Amino acid sequence: MFVDTLPSEKTVPDRPPTRMTGRAAVTFGKRDGATRLRHLEQRAPLRVLFPRPARDDLPIAALVTTSGGLVGGDRMEIELAVEPEARAIAVAQAAEKVYRSTGADAGVDISLSVDDAGWLEWLPQETILFDGARLVRRTRIDVVPTGRLLAGECLVFGRVARGEQFRRGRLRESWEVRRSSRLVWADRFHLEDDIDRVLATPAGLAGARAYATAIYVSPDAADFLEPARGWAAHDGVRAGVTCIDRVLITRWLGWDAALVRGAFETFWSEIRCAAGGLPKCLPRLWHI
Repeated sequence: MFVDTLPSEKTVPDRPPTRMTGRAAVTFGKRDGATRLRHLEQRAPLRVLFPRPARDDLPIAALVTTSGGLVGGDRMEIELAVEPEARAIAVAQAAEKVYRSTGADAGVDISLSVDDAGWLEWLPQETILFDGARLVRRTRIDVVPTGRLLAGECLVFGRVARGEQFRRGRLRESWEVRRSSRLVWADRFHLEDDIDRVLATPAGLAGARAYATAIYVSPDAADFLEPARGWAAHDGVRAGVTCIDRVLITRWLGWDAALVRGAFETFWSEIRCAAGGLPKCLPRLWHI
């Protein structure tokens, strides 16, 4: 007797790939005359390190993405807060890479809050958008009238060093600034579909391959409008500064990402020194 058998086939259901959901929440408070860590929550792939700060500088929270970057479907939540009279800086250990997506968005939600007479700096390094990346990032800020905050973001459109450009995908970057829960400034930046044309057109980014933003929220923000225009100026980079309802907004556009980073660094060093009485330099992590 001859029995003809066929290889068995297992039916594998279509399932979306498992994605990462990371979270980092850090609160600094003042105790015994010094700023100290009051609360820490972290969930992989986000981790928080606390390197020793330079002399006369602020306590540092360094955020690390242990997965090496974001892919479509990843979700990251970052919450940073300072209590009354506390002063701290949070930095990213390295540039954030957003890889090509098969369709889903990577989402990042950032929440920054500053209480009475507090000072907080949020200093991430560049976000590099690979061709085909999809990123939706929202930064929400709430500062009481006597609090001060310095926050920024740098974007690089493609892996410029290897000749890659961000031609397809999606970017939705939004900022919301509130003073005691009252919205005082909001901004949206959206790229999708015909990205090449938007990046190239003079009414868009005029050929820029890198874009950076820094905001200073403080009762004395308007006092730094004219100095900020000088600090922001940099050869090979277009810069603009304005002030709206005690929010100082500075932006840069450039073809060379290194020049944009340099302009951003110079501005940050100057304003933290002039406004906060802090060393005219950035944390060592920024230069690694």
